[in-house]
Amino acid sequence: MSALPLSGIKILDLTRVLAGPLSAQMLGDLGAEVIKIERPGTGDDARAFGPPYLADPDGKANNNNSFYLCANRNKKSVTVNIAKPEGQEIIRQLAKDVDVFMENYKVGDLKRYGLDYETIKAINPRIIYCSVTGFGQTGPYAPRAGYDAILQAMGGLMSVTGHIDGEPGEGPMKVGPSIVDYMTGMNTSIGILSALYHRDANGGEGQHIDVCLFDTVIASLSHWLQIYLVNGKTPPRRGTWGNGGMPAGVFRCTDGELMLVVGNDGQFQRTCAVLGEPELASDKRFIRNNDRVVHGKEIMAIFAGLFLKKPVAYWLEKLEEAGVPSGPINNFEQVFADPHVQERGMRVKVNHPFEPELSLIRNALTFSETPVTDYRAPPLLGEHTQEVLGAQLGYDAEKIEALKKQGVI
Repeated sequence: MSALPLSGIKILDLTRVLAGPLSAQMLGDLGAEVIKIERPGTGDDARAFGPPYLADPDGKANNNNSFYLCANRNKKSVTVNIAKPEGQEIIRQLAKDVDVFMENYKVGDLKRYGLDYETIKAINPRIIYCSVTGFGQTGPYAPRAGYDAILQAMGGLMSVTGHIDGEPGEGPMKVGPSIVDYMTGMNTSIGILSALYHRDANGGEGQHIDVCLFDTVIASLSHWLQIYLVNGKTPPRRGTWGNGGMPAGVFRCTDGELMLVVGNDGQFQRTCAVLGEPELASDKRFIRNNDRVVHGKEIMAIFAGLFLKKPVAYWLEKLEEAGVPSGPINNFEQVFADPHVQERGMRVKVNHPFEPELSLIRNALTFSETPVTDYRAPPLLGEHTQEVLGAQLGYDAEKIEALKKQGVI
């Protein structure tokens, strides 16, 4: 087996909460050494975001909750108080020997600590310095803090998410998970990898990367936002309706619901046959996909009545046989019970001090030659402080103990 893709890359991670930590976790999965800097005593803000927490074997309260666990595996936790000059010096010393410096503080915050890009660049000219914020390094909103739900609202995502106008519960709706944080984490990883390639393969230099949630959510609206740019009209909320092929959406059956996406005219003809109404495929309102989009409410209403005649399993089997994309609406228990999910190994086990077989979600990337197989548990707060300061900075036990007494680590 070959070394992991990012073996030999060192990352100093000063990010907190979700977007930045998710990116650093992905880079750690891919083989980078990630040193996570946390506040002494409290750590990453995510550690205080509420239950569920892992059960401490001694029954003590702890800060290892699901929010923190989802984004911090394959890292080393080092506690440093960057408000103290000695703590700032520790960060600068560590930064001398890393490839990437990641942070998600408010714009300008790290400058007062001497940890801004220009300062770090002066001691490590090859540094890739990545700043992750809500609104970016420039613009009138740059000083603001930004959280996922706020950016879902401001970026337009909520305006096109939710029940169709005129239906019960209509109005803007937030996407359940912190999807903007996750997408920003992906963009952050892409930016860092691109900058590393530029530096190492193209003979380039280090640089500052500016990634923010606001830019990410706007870019993620893709074809929806392009509709507005073409005709000046914001697309209406479509509920569970699909975004291209029609009909597409959730249909109620005798014992539950399923999701259907009819992606082309051939699939539509086969779906009509499965539903026992093949003549619908020759109805002039529905012959082509463009026609079905124009007459969307009509075909959706007709299909709704037909699906109510049989149970979910019956329809899914028949649609599968006909080659029409459809699927059950699974809860999380059903997701992990799915044989395909099990075959793909989406649940991985790690050895955590509080739980010997802690379940985590595997990295979504698969490689033929450099598979991601090494999953190390998200670290306890400050678990690697002594190891990192001793091995990388040469601090002896006496100096480390003195820094602890001063509240620096």
